[in-house]
Amino acid sequence: MLGGTSFVGRAIVEEALSRGDSLTLYSRGRTGTDLFPDVPRLVGDRETGDYAALGGRSWDAVVDVSAYVPRHVAQAADVLAGSTGRYLLISTGSVYDWSSTDGAPDESAPRLPAERGTEEVTGRTYGPLKVACEDEALSRYGDRATIVRPGIVAGPHDPTDRFTWWARRAARGGTVALPARPDQPVQVVDSRDLARLVVSLLHDDRAGTYNAVGPAEPVTMSGLVEACARGTGATVDVVPVDPALGEGVPLVLPEAVDVMMRRSADLARTVGLTATLLEQTAADVVAWDRERGEPPLSVDLPAEREEALRAAAQR
Repeated sequence: MLGGTSFVGRAIVEEALSRGDSLTLYSRGRTGTDLFPDVPRLVGDRETGDYAALGGRSWDAVVDVSAYVPRHVAQAADVLAGSTGRYLLISTGSVYDWSSTDGAPDESAPRLPAERGTEEVTGRTYGPLKVACEDEALSRYGDRATIVRPGIVAGPHDPTDRFTWWARRAARGGTVALPARPDQPVQVVDSRDLARLVVSLLHDDRAGTYNAVGPAEPVTMSGLVEACARGTGATVDVVPVDPALGEGVPLVLPEAVDVMMRRSADLARTVGLTATLLEQTAADVVAWDRERGEPPLSVDLPAEREEALRAAAQR
């Protein structure tokens, strides 16, 4: 595991261990140092190109959850040449060119042009850099490469707080201001479902590219809030308010990019992608959030914005 102690990687490690797999973690050793005490750890740094700890060893498969620029893939491949079977890259749905896509796009939908002229990861470059990572993986490993493209990932230990923001709000019950179109589509995949897919692909030694999105049935923004409330035993009244108030509110998108939340996961479901109910994901996220003391969220809105939303919902 290149990475494996934060969120998606952590879920993959837990799933693999539950199936009796033998793992080795490679990371900087700065986070999650108390996790998985029985799993061997190798220390290195992808930013400086320090992969020395990987040398002289071999693995049946490598899972890469921490490659954000093509250099990461290339340098790891240089060290791993001849010492690994399958290489599975966690990519992203942000590789797609949504401007030339409609309907419910599958894995053949057009991608953005690859970015190789910068290593600065921003909202603009994230997708194109991941395209370049995919290209590098395929050129290095050929049919031994597997690409998984998650959408929005939800679950305990999520550092982005995008789903947690809504789950926490819905769990409080009462009137919930929705600064978005109620029928806006939204896709989130439970981190544990993503992990089951990844481990299944490795066990089956399966090549290919797979969209990892959920839930199994389409859901709207209002439906997501209501599912979060049901999962946490709360009752909510979802009140649509002016979408102009939605700047900075997680998961809210303009209609022009609805296709981002309509990807097809049909292929992934045939090879191991499960579908945890949104209610269960919300219940587990809120339980984890409360256990950690409900700290300020990384996407918390300024107090005046929160007050504007509350006032708009009460009109």
